[in-house]
Amino acid sequence: MNFKMQGLENVRLRLEKACKDAGREPGTVRLLAVGKKHLAEALRLIYSQGQRDFGENEAQEAVRKQSDLRDLDITWHFIGNIQSNKTRLISRHFDWVQSVDREKILRRLSSQRSGDAAPLNICLQVNIDAEPQKAGMAPAELHDMARLARELPQLRLRGLMCIPRAGVNEDATRDSFRRTRSLYDALRKQGYPLDTLSMGMSGDLELAILEGSNMVRVGTDIFGPRAQESHN
Repeated sequence: MNFKMQGLENVRLRLEKACKDAGREPGTVRLLAVGKKHLAEALRLIYSQGQRDFGENEAQEAVRKQSDLRDLDITWHFIGNIQSNKTRLISRHFDWVQSVDREKILRRLSSQRSGDAAPLNICLQVNIDAEPQKAGMAPAELHDMARLARELPQLRLRGLMCIPRAGVNEDATRDSFRRTRSLYDALRKQGYPLDTLSMGMSGDLELAILEGSNMVRVGTDIFGPRAQESHN
């Protein structure tokens, strides 16, 4: 079997087992295949195996792939840091943006989204461990940002995204996920119709699912090493 197909199958098996261990149905967790630095042909291969959600970190790279793959019915998610000068490109070419962390970005995405397009699905990125080098808003900012996201036209607030602190033990990682889940639950209790908790990547997806994630973002374990890394 092609290594990319094998990678996707292995991740699907991990998801199935993680859901079983968490007492959840396998279909309740959505898999996002992260294609950063991989060629469009690799994404096409994964698509042929039934994958439909793809994530990209860099807008211009993604738009080139989207052009190459325009014959495929892909749902595109932007998951990288958002520069103000890229919001128009992102708002026009993606179905989801999971890494929103500033009011200015929310307003630009809304105003630059075509009125003919479906509302842009938004996840707010939370810097759950207050890491200065990491994107994401502080938990204290979340309520005001959620209210704004709900009010702005051409946006649909779907949920939260987080990336926990790296290099810590499993208990600490689970605690980061658990605190993000608490923020998500609190917003839902306040009447926000959230349905997406995007937590977990290749190395910690099982822990994220145990703490309630219903979307995981996986790159290397599906596609293998990125092209620029495979020659190092």
